[in-house]
Amino acid sequence: MGFFHNLFGSDDDSNRYNTAVETGRTVLTVDAAGNEAERAVALLNQHGAVDIDSDATDTGSSRAGYGTATATESGSSIPVVEEELRVGKRVVQRGGVRVYSRIVERPVEEQVTLHDEHVTVERRPVNRAVSESELAGLRDQSFEMTETAEEAVIEKRARVTEEVVVGKETTERTQKVKDTVRHTDVNVERIGNSGADYEEDYRADWQKNYAAAGGDYSAWAPSYQYGSRFANDARYKGRSWNEVEPEIRSSYERDYPGSTWDRMKNSVRYGWDKVTGQR
Repeated sequence: MGFFHNLFGSDDDSNRYNTAVETGRTVLTVDAAGNEAERAVALLNQHGAVDIDSDATDTGSSRAGYGTATATESGSSIPVVEEELRVGKRVVQRGGVRVYSRIVERPVEEQVTLHDEHVTVERRPVNRAVSESELAGLRDQSFEMTETAEEAVIEKRARVTEEVVVGKETTERTQKVKDTVRHTDVNVERIGNSGADYEEDYRADWQKNYAAAGGDYSAWAPSYQYGSRFANDARYKGRSWNEVEPEIRSSYERDYPGSTWDRMKNSVRYGWDKVTGQR
């Protein structure tokens, strides 16, 4: 108790670690950084380590699950969580149009031809005899003649020459929305099993998929064993097939230069899946 108190200083931490040791457990601390820390967590979880902090309220019953494992009377469970992307839409204001009118005056000019009439009086000297009609009409008389002139008259008429109609036009467009979603990927690995434990499964798979093409199982057995050997390699624990396939392919082509990866990779994958619990 004194050792843990000197180490942590907190009575709560000291009590939790002291209780773990008193129940027969071994306390292990790991100092790692970056990706190595995640790797260390994966290894501890794989071999049944218990997080003392999360186990403080349930001593002895919660096995490794790295914070998300749930203990029940029948065993431990890991919730599989998967996010889904939901895309909706909303109306946002992107601007608009304001229409207004105003009266604008501009000067105009037109040319018009006007006619003026003027009365002219002309005296012409005449020397002739008076006719009878002239003698009969010899009396006082007068007559008038008027003068006329044209003047410009301005008349304005208003006409509608254009209409401005304001409305809305609706169009549709498709927009690609990108995001990421997360899901829980749970890998089940069998501990302590070798490829030899699945010999019957390998033969059954060969019989189902490759026997009809001719040849003997012995030609395919190395590829099944190759996948199981990599699955048992500590360097590849906790990794998915897509992550390790390039490394396995490179190694396989180096070890079996006379074979073809594209022809054998499914049997190698079958060996990997059997040992890792994917089949």
